[in-house]
Amino acid sequence: MQIVCTKVGVGGIYVFDGNDRNLLCIDMFFRGEGWKMRKLEQMKIKKENVVIAPGRSFKVFSPRLKNYFFWHYHPEFELVYVKAKTGIRHVGSHVSSYDGSDLVLIGSNVPHLNFDYGVETEYDQVVVQFKESFVADVVMNTPEFDDIRRLFSRAYRGIAFSGETKRRVAGKLEILQVEDNFQALLRAIEILQILAESREGAELNTEDTSVKLFLNDKIRMGTVYEYVRLHFNDEPNVNEIAGLVHLSMPAFCRYFKRQTNMTFTEFLNQYRITQAKTELLKGFSVADVCYACGFESLSYFNKLFKKLEGMGPLAFKKRYIGRG
Repeated sequence: MQIVCTKVGVGGIYVFDGNDRNLLCIDMFFRGEGWKMRKLEQMKIKKENVVIAPGRSFKVFSPRLKNYFFWHYHPEFELVYVKAKTGIRHVGSHVSSYDGSDLVLIGSNVPHLNFDYGVETEYDQVVVQFKESFVADVVMNTPEFDDIRRLFSRAYRGIAFSGETKRRVAGKLEILQVEDNFQALLRAIEILQILAESREGAELNTEDTSVKLFLNDKIRMGTVYEYVRLHFNDEPNVNEIAGLVHLSMPAFCRYFKRQTNMTFTEFLNQYRITQAKTELLKGFSVADVCYACGFESLSYFNKLFKKLEGMGPLAFKKRYIGRG
């Protein structure tokens, strides 16, 4: 790798090779205690190498990655339960936020962002990753697992579970973490059967979102998230971010829409509202949060918040922390 030149741009110093390909960014930012430098690797989609212990058909663990953008995929099917006041859900082309907790089943090789990315409040997370061979050789070939087989056949779209299903499974996942191999396997099958029989599962995407649709993606979603993280509270410039990912502005807009099923403005508003929820939960006033998150109109902020969350910001605040 030959470094030819560096350029100062939005968010830091960008390093280029002889073909003008962006190799990395040295991100400079201020966090109160002084200037820091952070080396950001090229934030393309990554394949996670999942290591499952010998004698096990699945892995259960509690990752802590809130300060790391991990846009990734893997052959293993994954069940994620996260308990946090609010966070970002990005599975395949679906982008939204969750409040309180989230329970999502993700199919083989479906790209997804870590569910604790950017979470600023206390949270707990349990992730279960099932061996590809367990699904293919056991579930798919056992008649008694027909319901679970159908569940896995839908998982390539991502399935979010709510209500009583989420409550029941959350309790069983807590037990699953401390059981021995055989009991844990029975518990995992019980959890999958609950999900398979549930009518509280919502598919997050309307089409196949497996990695083949994303591998040749010229847009580095990490670059997009990082730009929005740094500029969501002022005036993000579409021309600037298009330049960061080496596309013209019209090409970036078309590609971003295809990637997320949202316009960049819709994505920015979703991100701002997610950040606003976090600030409201910290006790700040609605007006302060509105302007701190980049909105210039309090009435527009209230209207957009209600559209996306089903309630206004004051109602949201009272619901979760009991005061306005």
